[in-house]
Amino acid sequence: MTACVGTMSRMEPPQQTSLMQEKELMERRMLEEIKRRRDAGQDSWALDDFEIGRPLGRGKFGRVYLAREKSTKYPVALKMIFKNELVKHKMEQQLIREIEIQSHLKHENVLQMLTYFVDDRRVFLVLEYASKGELFRELNAQKHGRFEEPKCAKYIYQVASALQACHDCQVIHRDIKPENILISARGNIKIADFGWSVHDSSQTKKRKTMCGTLDYLAPEMVKNVEHTHLVDNWCVGILCYELLVGKPPFESKSSHETYQRILRAHIDFPPYVGTLARDLITKLLQVKPENRLSLKEVKVHPFIVKHWPLKSVDEAPKPAN
Repeated sequence: MTACVGTMSRMEPPQQTSLMQEKELMERRMLEEIKRRRDAGQDSWALDDFEIGRPLGRGKFGRVYLAREKSTKYPVALKMIFKNELVKHKMEQQLIREIEIQSHLKHENVLQMLTYFVDDRRVFLVLEYASKGELFRELNAQKHGRFEEPKCAKYIYQVASALQACHDCQVIHRDIKPENILISARGNIKIADFGWSVHDSSQTKKRKTMCGTLDYLAPEMVKNVEHTHLVDNWCVGILCYELLVGKPPFESKSSHETYQRILRAHIDFPPYVGTLARDLITKLLQVKPENRLSLKEVKVHPFIVKHWPLKSVDEAPKPAN
């Protein structure tokens, strides 16, 4: 599986650093406890292993709570899913696939699934807790409902890094949007919600299932033709536009009009969107998938390098000897 390198961060106040060190210690203890149970053949968890806190969110099939594992005191997000709702909507296999995919992905910008367990009525997913919540909420909290370029560049770099790790493991996310991206205590991206994800045995294998969110659908999905991991690259372009403007580029009053605008891929930029950002978005929002920037190219694009040099410099091509 794709491994990740620790995030390079700027200096933090001593108190904040201490809190982070305490959290990292609890995380190590939690991971050690998971490993201990597995090694002992006791990889069975129950609701009694957790102290349940406040609700974090509610979805179609269940709810998410802030919880704390009792022995390690480690805070987690506990996602509770009702089995009868899964059966009613014929989503059992989709949940199995989500668990299989997310539990094996290991990257600093992918929300970690620590473990899972079941009882008679429910399935519980034990997830990493991203304390700052959804990117969508942070975006809406901005003064003008949009981010300045430096923060956008940081977030797009991290999303591209996470998706590159997914693609390296032959996983296509297929539903990137601000609602499915969380923010950690350190202010870093954690892509989440792998419900529409799929695992392909090769990057060239094509899928035909239409899924995802309307405003983020790639043209090949709108046309209901085969698609590859490059649908995620399209989503990065849509996301970059939304983070800078406050809404997706092809948003319309009707689904039909949105479909038509996606297929034309004509992008109207407000005057405050800079030249470098326009270039990045335009090169991602190409109707032909093969013409889209790769995620590696996204990470070294001049827009990213200008605003997020701490990381992008590590991705730049090394000069020949």
